[in-house]
Amino acid sequence: MVNVIGLNSGSSFDGIDVVLVEIENGPDGYPARPKFVAGNSYPWPDPVAQLMLRSFENKISIFELNRLNYLAGAVYAQSARAFMRENHLQPSDVEVIGFDGQTIYQEPPVHHLLREYQDNDDLVARWLSGPFACGLQIGEPAIVAAACETPVVTHFRPMDHALGGTGAPLMQYLDYVAFRDIGPILTLNIGGIANCQLAHPDRSKMMAFDTGPGNVMIDHVTRAKYSQPYDKNGDMARTGKVDEKLMTKLKDHDFFKRPVPRSAWRLDFGSTYADQFIAEYGHLSGPDLLATVTEFAAYAITRSITDNVKTLSEIKTIMASGGGTRNGFLMERLRAYMPSGLRLTLSDEFGVPAPFKEAIKFATLAHATMQGLANNIPAASGATRFGILGKLVQPPRLAKV
Repeated sequence: MVNVIGLNSGSSFDGIDVVLVEIENGPDGYPARPKFVAGNSYPWPDPVAQLMLRSFENKISIFELNRLNYLAGAVYAQSARAFMRENHLQPSDVEVIGFDGQTIYQEPPVHHLLREYQDNDDLVARWLSGPFACGLQIGEPAIVAAACETPVVTHFRPMDHALGGTGAPLMQYLDYVAFRDIGPILTLNIGGIANCQLAHPDRSKMMAFDTGPGNVMIDHVTRAKYSQPYDKNGDMARTGKVDEKLMTKLKDHDFFKRPVPRSAWRLDFGSTYADQFIAEYGHLSGPDLLATVTEFAAYAITRSITDNVKTLSEIKTIMASGGGTRNGFLMERLRAYMPSGLRLTLSDEFGVPAPFKEAIKFATLAHATMQGLANNIPAASGATRFGILGKLVQPPRLAKV
């Protein structure tokens, strides 16, 4: 059994979650369900957060982006080092720190064009012409390795991209190792963008795809109308009324036309998109806007699941995690949309604290990388074969001088 630290700052961009888990491998050589030991969350310093928010909208220069990569690395390092001190952890106590960095940009693959590019030797054309996925996560890992004197594994998505996969979502590997003994089961992670996974003991039968917005539009409307970071427990949305015309517009989003596996990002449902409908429907009150985007999040999650999980009638449980589970009104509306017979519960019921599941995911992925284990799920991401996701950065203390 080893100690592993995981860090996460997701599409909600509401802070950095840090966890400590204990992991041991099962009889089949793959990790057993990670055991949660401790977790904490740390804020992004405001000057860095403001730069990061501008970067999401492509509003900073390449020079600013370069420095932001190092700034983000320093924030991750400071969070991890504070967590290690709080939990009395020495560098030698920790096998590895896993984190992916903050996603700045994410471009999904063009599925119907992938085959013709995979069947030829022109590697450059795979990205020059655009059918292969790509993305950018920032947070310089060398700063984390140096500050914490601990091995770091980061940037898990590019290998899946190189193999023709979506690279997002990434939750499916944790779901396989954690729930292969009880599957098939659906998992739902509600961050800024929500994603669903079909966990199954047979990896060839697994699925993973983004379902659409989770918190991203709810948070943006709350900031725009109330200068607050989020609608606590959905209390303001609860007092509003859903606007059917706006709901019809949202339901017609092109995202739903993409085949799975599919991924979404802020360019789909972020501030630019939200500002457009806030202006178009300027007559709506803040509570009515919040009620509508909260209703749409619940609708989008359920529609994506019912449209794409063909074995839904065989599944009894969907376990939810992520910051969106703290929004009581969103969870109520989600339960109202869910098909009868499908029980919605929290991952806490299975020993995985809902607020920290994404950080646990990166800890688990990093441990698998250190062990040389295949930690992608080709059936879920669309990759052509298994691979080892993640890039290793060694700390200075391990340098042979």
